[in-house]
Amino acid sequence: MGDAARSGDSQEHTLSVIIPVYRGERHLPGLVAELAPLTETQRTPEGHPYRVTEVILVNDCGPDGSAGVIRELAEGRPWVRPVWLSRNFGQHPATIAGIASSSGDWVVTMDEDGQHDPADVGALLDTALRERSALVYAAPRNETPHTAFRNTTSRASKLLINMLSGGDADATKFHSYRLVLGEVGRSVAAYAGQGVYLDVALSWVADRVTTCPVTMRSEGDRVSGYSVRTLVSHFWRMVMTSGTRGLRVVSLIGATFATFGVVLAVVLAVDRLAGGNVPEGWTSTVVIVLLCSGLILYALGIVAEYIGVAVNMAMGKPPYLIMSDPQAGPLGRSGRGT
Repeated sequence: MGDAARSGDSQEHTLSVIIPVYRGERHLPGLVAELAPLTETQRTPEGHPYRVTEVILVNDCGPDGSAGVIRELAEGRPWVRPVWLSRNFGQHPATIAGIASSSGDWVVTMDEDGQHDPADVGALLDTALRERSALVYAAPRNETPHTAFRNTTSRASKLLINMLSGGDADATKFHSYRLVLGEVGRSVAAYAGQGVYLDVALSWVADRVTTCPVTMRSEGDRVSGYSVRTLVSHFWRMVMTSGTRGLRVVSLIGATFATFGVVLAVVLAVDRLAGGNVPEGWTSTVVIVLLCSGLILYALGIVAEYIGVAVNMAMGKPPYLIMSDPQAGPLGRSGRGT
């Protein structure tokens, strides 16, 4: 594979690295220093040439001195590009802002805290070209360096999202260390609406999503910027943008209640005719309650479906995405034919 890649992949892949910055005052200089060698032409483990042409630092208005550090890092480094947000918007909006400002063939997103090793960028690119995938997530070989409670709840929430999305998005693959085809990433950044969860938006248009094994590094003494309230808000955003399948549960519950009401009415009527001891008025009350509540829930489910369609439109979920010929773009530089 290496020789074929070297002979058939002579055109260099350009990468834009996006780093949303909230509390990066202490960690940014070291991370940028690690990325500096990648601004010269490198070869992936399988022989594909690539180069980081820009490192976009998105200042998300954190409480520390990150803004000053970003300015210092940009001095004398033309490949370091600051992006200034007007206020704190959160990790996903900041990442989307960085993607919208990028220009590389590929976009790499990573955290500011040093958990993500820049040396794995080549392996991510190899996976994308080998699997012809427009979206590659890092798949940690080791346990993510968070508390056991946070790791457990994170896995449980992703499984719940998979159920709600109906298989449209595999949330178990979601990770903030990701490689995205630039054309896809910038298109998503262009149409993504307020409150959209980035990975869900990417799943709307990415034809093939793969993962690449990496080893996560420790955060060191950095205090996580995610409180319980922030994590719950993060989870709820993922729920709200994962599709309308959850709304259909309302219709299903309503139909179940109504059906149970009809069955119960038949059972009680037969029992009464057979001389059973059914309290006066109890049958009609229970049947009416079940039928009415079922019909109300079913009607609410229908209304919710219409709201879901409106929400999808408001979030900017596209009916389609027009792209150039993949063989003529970065995915065609894999050293093999279609």
